[in-house]
Amino acid sequence: MIRVFVVAASPVVRAGLSAVVATSSKLTVVGTASDLDALTREFEQLQPDVLLLDVSGHFQELVWEKLLSSQQQPYPAIVVLTDELDSLDLEAALRAGVRSILPSSSTESEIVAAVEAIALGLVVLHSDTIEFLLPLKESSVRDKQTTNPVQALTPREIEVLQMLGSGLSNKAIAKRLNISEHTVKFHVSSIFQKLSVSTRTEAVTVGVRLGLIML
Repeated sequence: MIRVFVVAASPVVRAGLSAVVATSSKLTVVGTASDLDALTREFEQLQPDVLLLDVSGHFQELVWEKLLSSQQQPYPAIVVLTDELDSLDLEAALRAGVRSILPSSSTESEIVAAVEAIALGLVVLHSDTIEFLLPLKESSVRDKQTTNPVQALTPREIEVLQMLGSGLSNKAIAKRLNISEHTVKFHVSSIFQKLSVSTRTEAVTVGVRLGLIML
């Protein structure tokens, strides 16, 4: 049996995903939680093979922050259900253990198939995810051909960079995007690292030069 741990902020969604998992004779739910901390505490005892993770809205920001900032993740292979593909950094997600990205509108059979597949060591991307990522990949290739050195920013990071260019503080950006100030700091740090800069002014200057933002 493939042991699945379900994480979703909403108790209704947790119940629904658990019911979906139960439709397969190959899968069993060993636990559910509203956040990743519960999985961390119970990992040794439960030993799940797959983490089925629903991320949406503000909860998504918090989950990615935790997944990407932790240096020693105890998490198993991860299936992510999301309705916000534009905020995903695929490379960082794969490093964090994500092995499948599906839209929240996925059918029961698609979710079950993804869980079973990644338990076998495969990577599963829904066609909607691939169609979204291809333009980003092509843009990234063009950037690497015309400029050296800079890693591609995610759409959310570009949005934050644009607000930096407008002179907004972290607190103002957090309010504008309806996210926590800590999450804004996380995005700013990632922008600095990807653009190889150390100040907001440098980040905005590089962003303008690369055509990422306009002042």
